[in-house]
Amino acid sequence: MDQSKDNPILRFRAFIWGIGMFSVFAVAFGIIALINGKSKPYATEDAAATPRYETKSKVDAAQAANFSYKEVEAGKTVQVPPHDVFAHVAKQLVAAKPTAVEKPEQLVPGSETQKKMEETAKNAAPVEVAEGDANAPIDPAVMAAGQASFALCMACHGMNGEGGPIAPPLAGSEWVTGPVSNPIRIVLRGLGGPITVAGKEYNMPAPMGALPQLSDDQIAAVLTYARNSWGNKASAVTPDQVKAFRGEVGLPTLQASDLKAPK
Repeated sequence: MDQSKDNPILRFRAFIWGIGMFSVFAVAFGIIALINGKSKPYATEDAAATPRYETKSKVDAAQAANFSYKEVEAGKTVQVPPHDVFAHVAKQLVAAKPTAVEKPEQLVPGSETQKKMEETAKNAAPVEVAEGDANAPIDPAVMAAGQASFALCMACHGMNGEGGPIAPPLAGSEWVTGPVSNPIRIVLRGLGGPITVAGKEYNMPAPMGALPQLSDDQIAAVLTYARNSWGNKASAVTPDQVKAFRGEVGLPTLQASDLKAPK
């Protein structure tokens, strides 16, 4: 063994050097920890949460104020707490007698009410509306409103009425530009089954759904737009014409055979 390497001074210097390096790392880590300790963690999350906490506090305070008892005059208390309100509403609901739904578009298919409506419609005289003048000028405002409402239709019928995999075209369709009752009834009741458009048969994979929730003005506008766009030319549809067929809402989906044959 080389005794020259076993020098106490060298060993002491190595020890001091090790202590010094350890101290340097300890101080560095301490400074980093101090900096991190002074900085606010999750500053972004906290900044985003602060407005929510403030809003929640305001809502809680408003609810507490509004639902607490208030004596507006001697012996008269108003604005009771929520549990009293809920108990009162629950008693009213239990005591209330259910009433029949009167809006046809909310009827359950196959229900007794729907069946009665269907029977009434079958026995009613057919609705006839006068055809308008195809050469009469179209109100630009109606066309603009119809174009806006057509956003509901373009997913199936195409942006330019060219049709698609699940719906026949509207452009060049005799069902669109023919008797005005046809497109009105289709919108109010939907359409299923095969249909021939411009000499080509289309078998829709699923029936077109009815859209009775649209107002008479909306239906009139979108049909006017479809009847006078992409090369189509026909009379405008009026809200009164749509209203005349509202009695059919809730009846079964139409088939091509239920419609007037276009000329």
